[in-house]
Amino acid sequence: MTSTINVPELWAATLPKPSLDGHKYHRGHAVILGAETYTGATRLAAEACSRIGAGLVTVHSLSQEQVYRSTLPADIMVRGDELTALNRPSAVLAGPGGCTDELASALSDLQDPFDLVLDADAIRLWPDHRAKTCIVTPHEGEFERYFDSGAGDATTRASSASKASGLIVILKGPHTVIAAPDGQTVINTEASPYLAKAGTGDVLAGLITGLVAQGMPGFDAACAGAWIHGHAGQRIGPGLIPQDIIAEIQPILADLVA
Repeated sequence: MTSTINVPELWAATLPKPSLDGHKYHRGHAVILGAETYTGATRLAAEACSRIGAGLVTVHSLSQEQVYRSTLPADIMVRGDELTALNRPSAVLAGPGGCTDELASALSDLQDPFDLVLDADAIRLWPDHRAKTCIVTPHEGEFERYFDSGAGDATTRASSASKASGLIVILKGPHTVIAAPDGQTVINTEASPYLAKAGTGDVLAGLITGLVAQGMPGFDAACAGAWIHGHAGQRIGPGLIPQDIIAEIQPILADLVA
């Protein structure tokens, strides 16, 4: 199978760039379903989503609203009412820190068209999604749990799963594979061993959600998010913690749009 190496030239033309006469709603509304237990994962995803440029970011929590209000940066909104009451989300992220059946049920009640990113245990929801575009971000263990992709290397298996499911599949690993239902595959070699740390996957999910919320096509957003995430890991190096990646997004973006 022929694959392309992930480089900015593949997606630079669709990387969101705000216009001078635009406002926050032009940059999209990203909604992140808040975990009930591992709240730090949701917080990492939300901060990455905001830093990558989403115009509004809302964390929706049924039980930990006050935790999120007291720990998230001031630019991120927190809501504890019905998910359907939120103002037309353009992208929704579920999974960082866990997704309960109650949250999954609330997600199914959304009627407006939106893009969906599923991470961690929320990947189980993909057969029932009604999103315009759905992106899943499994590591190897989650991939084996949720997809019947047959034999072969990571590229072959990710591509098979994408074609069979209609999802954009990001199979995370030392060389992350991004696969589209039309058979296109991109290999992300821009990475660092220091990214093998709890919380970095939540940052990646937040980056991708923030990009699709701004209107970037799903496959391009998956490729861009993986590259920015990996490039940040290379720049930071030893001692990396997930919060460092968020801080590194701004200078990387500045270089990309220069």
